[in-house]
Amino acid sequence: MISLRTLARRAPRIVVIAGLLAGAAACASAPSAGRPIEMAGVPEVSDPAPIVSGTMRPYQIRGRWYQPQEQPNYDETGLASWYGDQFHGRPTATGERFDMHALTAAHKTLPLPGLVEVTNLANGRRVVLRVNDRGPFVDGRIIDLSRGAAEALDMLNRGVGEVRVRYLGRAPRLSSVQRLQVAEAAPPVVASPPPTASPRQTYWIEVAAFPNAQAARETAERLGGPAQVQAATNGAMFRVISGPWPDANAAEQARQETISRGYSSAQLIPSG
Repeated sequence: MISLRTLARRAPRIVVIAGLLAGAAACASAPSAGRPIEMAGVPEVSDPAPIVSGTMRPYQIRGRWYQPQEQPNYDETGLASWYGDQFHGRPTATGERFDMHALTAAHKTLPLPGLVEVTNLANGRRVVLRVNDRGPFVDGRIIDLSRGAAEALDMLNRGVGEVRVRYLGRAPRLSSVQRLQVAEAAPPVVASPPPTASPRQTYWIEVAAFPNAQAARETAERLGGPAQVQAATNGAMFRVISGPWPDANAAEQARQETISRGYSSAQLIPSG
C-alpha cells in the first residue's frame, strides 16, 4: 500500500488520478512508475453508488439558497480551500465519515456521492476526488478539499488556490473495489495571472454573529488579539470580526486556526 504522501515525496512529477478502495478512499495498489501508462480521461465506474436520499433537496445556509442538481457538463474554475483536523471523523452529508487523509471533497450543488477531477492551475497536478459533503459556503470558493487531496495537489501550505473542477459522474460504492491509477503529469496548466489587488485590499475573518452585544464581546475577549465587535447598522446583530490581514493566504491560515478553536462558521471577508 502506497500512501499519497509517499508518492508525493518520491515522484514530484507524478499525480494521482484516484479511485476508491472499500472503506478507504486514500489507499490502493499502483502500477510501477517505470511502466508506460496511458492517461485516462474518465475513470470507469462499474458499480456506481446511488445518490444519497435528501442531498438533492434545496437548502439554505446563512440566508442563501442552494439547489443541488445533476450537472453532467460541470467545468468551473475558481478558488479551493481545504479542511482537516477539526472535522476528522465527523459524518459527511452522505453519512460517510470524513477522513482528512482520504481523497475527498465538498461541493455545494453536485450530486452526492460523485467524482470530480481537480487540477491545481499553479502546477498542473490533477487528482480525482470523491465528493461526499456540502460546502464551502464562502463567496468565491467552488470546492473544499480534504487534507489528503490538498497534499496531493501541493496546496497544503497555501490555504487557498486556483483550481479547475470537472464533474466526472457518479462515485463507486464504498463496498466496491476501484483501483488507484497513476499517470504521468500533464504539462502544467498555464493559468492567467490573478488580478492585481488594490493596495488597499485587506481581508477580515467573520468569526460569528450574535443577537446581543454581551455574547459578542465575550467571544471577542476569548479570542483576544485582533478580535473586535462590529454592530449591524440596525443594531439587531453583533458580529465578531478579526483582522485585518494583507493577503488571502495569511487570512486563510488565520481562519483555519479560528475554526480549530471551535468557530466552524468562520469565513473570510474581503475589504477595501
